[in-house]
Amino acid sequence: MKIAIVGASGAVGQEFLRVLSQRDFPVDELYLFGSSRSAGTSYSFKGKEYVVRKLKDNDDFKGIDIAFCSAGGDTSISFADTITRHGTLMIDNSSAFRMEEDVPLVVPEVNGDDALVHPRNIISNPNCTTIQLVVALQPIEKLSHIKRVHVATYQAASGAGALGMAELEQQAAQLAHGENPTVDKFAYQLMYNLIPQIDVFMDNDYTKEEMKMHRETKRIMHSDVLVSATCVRVPVMRAHSEAVWVETERPISPQEARKAFANASGVLLCDEPAKRQYPMPLYGTEQDPVIVGRIREDLANPNGLTFWCVSDQIRKGAALNAVQIAEYLIAKGHFDR
Repeated sequence: MKIAIVGASGAVGQEFLRVLSQRDFPVDELYLFGSSRSAGTSYSFKGKEYVVRKLKDNDDFKGIDIAFCSAGGDTSISFADTITRHGTLMIDNSSAFRMEEDVPLVVPEVNGDDALVHPRNIISNPNCTTIQLVVALQPIEKLSHIKRVHVATYQAASGAGALGMAELEQQAAQLAHGENPTVDKFAYQLMYNLIPQIDVFMDNDYTKEEMKMHRETKRIMHSDVLVSATCVRVPVMRAHSEAVWVETERPISPQEARKAFANASGVLLCDEPAKRQYPMPLYGTEQDPVIVGRIREDLANPNGLTFWCVSDQIRKGAALNAVQIAEYLIAKGHFDR
């Protein structure tokens, strides 16, 4: 297959290269694209060097089967026609098309078949926090319909890209040497701090990130579930954590939930509190599954269950999910010639 990565120099673009290699994805030809700033940079993939081309409005995508795109919403909107006009499937990591009815929004463990119909040759990768949430919710939904979800997220610096991670590292070093920390990518110092704002505030005083979780969860799960989120940036490098409270139509016992999580696709159960075994971002980093633990009854709701989950934001929250979408389509014969 002929594969392109748009935004190859970014954190997610680099993760695409790692994931494609580690999963032995069928790449016969690889093309890397980026901005004028990254054009000319070379990266290694399976022992061969590839040079980043400048993304232009031309016919560079003719003959390419799949373009994995992670260059930001503005770029996705500007170049969507360029990428797709000759039949290339664009799997887009930005928020540009997520709520458009003719663009499927897909997490393969939850709604993989939605990817089969993509009239605009575009499939959207959901928001990283939403991906993590719905993978964990799906095993519970199969037991009893989820009516409401309250979730508090603890989101890593990686959600702000490579520059966000670099700033956290820089602040740690500066503070260790008694220097004033550089504050540029984030609104405030992130090291030794929590910032209860991710993205801009909306008219209802929820942030755009929180509203993404509210809207995207419904769409992916084909559900009337109500989602209320509080999203917080924390001084962690690249794995997000979520504290989740669910209300189901019937009570779900922790034992029943543990069994469902243990058998669920894309989930790793880690729930032995007596042995201090529970998910942590330190151990979720560079791992594929959503790790679930701290499963218990909600003491404030007879039909409630609460749990804690962790997932690598760059991996399952971005690059891995996109590659899994492509793998799902390949398994369904979508690219058979």
